[in-house]
Amino acid sequence: MTGGTHKQYDVVIVGSGLGGLVSAVILAKEGLRVCVLEKNNQFGGNLQTFSRNKKVFDTGVHYIGSLGDGQNLYRYFSYVGIMSHLRLEPMPTVFDQICFGDEKVCYPIAQGYDAFVDYLSAYFPTERSALIKYIADLQYTCKAFPLYCVEDGEGYAPEVISLSVKDYFTGLTDNERLRAVLVGNNFLYAGEDDKTPFYVHALAVNSYIQSAYRCVLGGSQISKLLIRELRKLGGEAYKREEVTKLEVEGGKIYSALTNNGNQVRGDLFVMNTDPKRALQLVGKEHFRKAFYDRIQALSVTTSSFSLHGILQPAKVQYKGHNIYWHQNANSVWHAATYQKDDWANMFMLSMTEDSRHPGYADTFTVLTYMHFDEVEAWEDTMNTVIHPEGRGAAYESFKAAKTEQLLEKMKRYFPELVEAVNRTYVSTPLSYRDYIGMHRGNLYGHIKDARDPLKTFVAPKTKIENLYLTGHGIYMHGILGVTVGAIATCSEILGKSYLLEKIRGA
Repeated sequence: MTGGTHKQYDVVIVGSGLGGLVSAVILAKEGLRVCVLEKNNQFGGNLQTFSRNKKVFDTGVHYIGSLGDGQNLYRYFSYVGIMSHLRLEPMPTVFDQICFGDEKVCYPIAQGYDAFVDYLSAYFPTERSALIKYIADLQYTCKAFPLYCVEDGEGYAPEVISLSVKDYFTGLTDNERLRAVLVGNNFLYAGEDDKTPFYVHALAVNSYIQSAYRCVLGGSQISKLLIRELRKLGGEAYKREEVTKLEVEGGKIYSALTNNGNQVRGDLFVMNTDPKRALQLVGKEHFRKAFYDRIQALSVTTSSFSLHGILQPAKVQYKGHNIYWHQNANSVWHAATYQKDDWANMFMLSMTEDSRHPGYADTFTVLTYMHFDEVEAWEDTMNTVIHPEGRGAAYESFKAAKTEQLLEKMKRYFPELVEAVNRTYVSTPLSYRDYIGMHRGNLYGHIKDARDPLKTFVAPKTKIENLYLTGHGIYMHGILGVTVGAIATCSEILGKSYLLEKIRGA
């Protein structure tokens, strides 16, 4: 697409994250002429990877659940034509371990419902009945969301969406250590104990207990396969085309204007962007004031500080599972709302294996929470491949100090790994904001609140007749959640029963 181009499509999708690409393929399968516009140099949003010293690092996809034969994500990915082409590696039975402070014991989180109960029962023998109930409650809660189960129906029972994580676990068991273990991987959803609904926990955690996989050579293969499938179906996708305005006439969007001076016209528009930004591109005057103000005022989840490292060869034993470390069992409940002097009170560690030295780790990634406030001094800067801009010496010093602080925390539990670090690379909330386009670099969209669940609900169809929303601000976050959200968006366009019949038939 060259500057000044005018093109017409049936569907224009703004943003090439997973939600936008899944929507694009589904709509193209229906014979619609689809165009995807991406502002960055790489398609995929949170599926993007980057390479340093010939090592590939994931920005957002560290493991994926529900990809076992016949499971929900398997069925959705099969329908969009990518499942059989994915290069996947099954994780070990124990795919996560939950660790506290300097304690030598780590608690196993296993895939497979029976294995999950059996492994944890070895550490909590008197709590087996609570663990069995927990598994049953996970499944019951997930069934309240029919699209999660590839089923038709309305779902969203009031008693499900208004139950908080804290209230659920308080009712499940009196064993405080077991409660802490069961929410120990809450980095998957940035949980706040008395606010986060239990269904957010259930939808995220259940998929990994069903099955857990890693993407070989990174999650960007998902976006590459979807782009390939889209183009096979006659669709088009363009990088470096940032949409700067959506033009409205007669109550409908009729075109998207890009930074390159292109005008892309369409009958339907799907926004795979932060919902706040989507509404801003249309213009406040085209929405009801109450709706516009509500979306702009929604609080978002916190962001992340990511430390990516290359290790010296044959120094660190490879661990195929993820490790979630917490300062102590109590800190699990408020890790996402840490105080600055308590950073980093948790982290998630994952490794890749060195093909030249089997059994040893090659690279590692450590993720921990970081509030956008900590990088607010540099919020007026932008640094991407397309818009390279140094943030200055103070920012580099900030990153170096935080890296040292995080490695010092890790050293207490993983001294051999810290001693074997060769090189490190850092991403901050500014990196997430600039590359992914999320408000304040948030991890998982706006905060869901069990105390007022409808206030935080964002529908995929807007009051503008031909404008739709998708992405992790709609439905749920994560690979599975965003895929299901794209199904919800396409259901509004094609009809839910019609689309689900096709997916089940595939």
